[in-house]
Amino acid sequence: MRTEGINPYFQDTQQIITTLQHQLLPTLGDTRPGDIFFYGTGCNSPASNTIVANALKVVFPETGVIDVQSDMLGAARGAARHQPGIVCILGTGANAATYDGAWLTSPSYSLGFWLGDEGSGGNLGKRLVTAFLHNQLPNRLAQAFTTSYGLDRLMVLDHAYNKPYPNRYFAQFAPFLSAYRDEPFVQELLQKSFADFLGLYVQRLPHHLEYSIHVVGSIGHYFDREVRQAMHTLSMKPGQFLQAPMSGLMQYHAIA
Repeated sequence: MRTEGINPYFQDTQQIITTLQHQLLPTLGDTRPGDIFFYGTGCNSPASNTIVANALKVVFPETGVIDVQSDMLGAARGAARHQPGIVCILGTGANAATYDGAWLTSPSYSLGFWLGDEGSGGNLGKRLVTAFLHNQLPNRLAQAFTTSYGLDRLMVLDHAYNKPYPNRYFAQFAPFLSAYRDEPFVQELLQKSFADFLGLYVQRLPHHLEYSIHVVGSIGHYFDREVRQAMHTLSMKPGQFLQAPMSGLMQYHAIA
């Protein structure tokens, strides 16, 4: 069962209640959770966590524990379970943190799409589209890209600066990189982006040469070969690569 994304930075409690009532409750039938452990984007402060928790309390008034935590902690618990490690998110956005087997022990921060997110789907797509607009793509790739998307400069600028969620817009071009991943230009783009991510986000973390480095998210999953190669170049130890952390989270809470 899935709902649209929930983010307390962009939604208030009532908006989240509406989403849960319309998109989640109908799929549950008469089933109601005993406890709720919610991990989400934007859930990284008491104020934002309270927005989500209050919505869950309204929709599920008979629930016992309602625990709201960050998606970063969810990725860590889902990938590393109860073992220490370094955990990265490589999806539409990017982030990394050190984990002690229960909690994050180093600051996890992202500068967001415009100032960072190296290695993410949004960043990969931005690099690809920028190269296309600057006529830097090899002819074969440029022709294939034009056929696939039919972009022009004004269309890209409109999505980049006038419409919401530019990171999601640019992330939609990541599948093109997957389709042409063996092209030298694409390999160079991928390696540069993942090397930038590891250099900026992971190398600053304690134990980055000792702990296994786990990766959660669609970009890490589909480009695991390139991410692993970038890790080996920097003498880092690849850990688990998961598209989503749900299975690991269920195991974590089953024995917590």
